[in-house]
Amino acid sequence: MKTLKIAMVGFGNAGKALARIILDKQKELSGTLEWELKIVAITTGSRGNLVDEKGIDLNRALQDLERQGSFDRQWEAYREWSTMEIIERVDYDVLIEISPLNIFTGQPAIEHINTAFGRRKHVITANKGPIAWAYHELISMAEKQRVHFFHETTVMDGTPVFNLVDETLPMCRVTGIKGILNTTTNFILEEMAEGKSFEDAVEEGKRRGFVEADPSMDIEGWDAAAKTAALLNVLMHANITPRDIQRKGIEDITHEDILRAQREGKVIKLICQGRVENGQVVGVVKPMEISKDHVFASVTGTSSILSIKTDLMGELTIIEHDPEIEQTGYGLFSDLLRLIRKL
Repeated sequence: MKTLKIAMVGFGNAGKALARIILDKQKELSGTLEWELKIVAITTGSRGNLVDEKGIDLNRALQDLERQGSFDRQWEAYREWSTMEIIERVDYDVLIEISPLNIFTGQPAIEHINTAFGRRKHVITANKGPIAWAYHELISMAEKQRVHFFHETTVMDGTPVFNLVDETLPMCRVTGIKGILNTTTNFILEEMAEGKSFEDAVEEGKRRGFVEADPSMDIEGWDAAAKTAALLNVLMHANITPRDIQRKGIEDITHEDILRAQREGKVIKLICQGRVENGQVVGVVKPMEISKDHVFASVTGTSSILSIKTDLMGELTIIEHDPEIEQTGYGLFSDLLRLIRKL
């Protein structure tokens, strides 16, 4: 039996979902793959830190957070270490970086990943910041250190986007991308089409849990820009950042705009695009009018869609229907399985 030792930076909803999947799949992992996944460190910003090189009791960790919102300080595994101390000191094989996103810098996640690479540790991340802001720096470091760097969950939860290209489209060159990747704006625009004001649509989204308390990063197109930059950096070798994306959010869309589009048989969606212009990869995020008979018009609620244009396989489109946090957890889990296959 082989053991993969995991250190986790962050243990929010995605981390907890991953922990539940690992607990649920233990027998299959050991019986079919002959591998054991052992989480030896968990570090969080406000819930405490745990280190146990024999493996943290995940059931207890989950129960602690459910009961009291933090880890029990009386637990033998509890540590008063900083996140960087854990990244630098603990004996692990792979770092899972799922700290909160800083959409304008990608830090401190970039530093966390670089530090792990410096120790020749593999990294898996669901944080789009490092991919949007420093992908080429990070992938170069990973190649130099001969370690793996996976990031499937950064754009469409567990939907196989990067793996689709890497694993199933050998020697295909991606020539363009187009998608609806921000669920908040998708929901708001739909609610407005049903007659709600912009403000009421936002409040309804907050009530139903679709919209953040401060939705400005979504409404102004920054989240979509970060996802677009991540896709273009990985799939089209763009080496750009979210600030390089031509960005326009939905903040100026009015109910009259939506009614006019409806009269013309169209809907308004926030579209992410990437294409080559004059030899350069260009990214654009902006509201666009889409014909009601176009596949993009059928993407509703919290669903997402991405079309990938290639030189050899034409255009491929993948839709993720109404994801829950389990899909994000699975994205991380699938990257762990991919890592196991390559070790």
